[in-house]
Amino acid sequence: MAKPMDVKNCTNFNLRKAARVVTHLYDETLKPSGLRSTQYSLLTVLSLGGAETISNLAHKLVMDRTTLTRNLKPLQLQGWIKRVPGEDRRTRVWTITAQGRKVLAQALPLWQKAQKDTVSLLGKERWNGLLDHLKLTVQKVGLG
Repeated sequence: MAKPMDVKNCTNFNLRKAARVVTHLYDETLKPSGLRSTQYSLLTVLSLGGAETISNLAHKLVMDRTTLTRNLKPLQLQGWIKRVPGEDRRTRVWTITAQGRKVLAQALPLWQKAQKDTVSLLGKERWNGLLDHLKLTVQKVGLG
């Protein structure tokens, strides 16, 4: 029988654990806005990128389309995003609404606090190095 993995040295285990901690920090800080960190990210991408197809959004966020669709639904129900016709009949694109821009603007100071707290927690130098390494990893795999 094979031995169980040594989780203390497992990259996946440790990255996911750290991601849960950081997500919790952002979620708690963003709570007064009514947004979760994942929703804030989705609204930000739509705000910066304009109208996006589900495929383009999935690629930018490195998410599968099913998960992305499930995450877009509550934003649509809140009236923060909407689906509109694309260039042809087969294409539908997602766009942020005026109400979505408003909630995003209201959440920005909270996100800035979460960002500042995270950088402070990690230390500026370690935070910069972490971002560089994470970006490089995504580029090397070719997913983002």
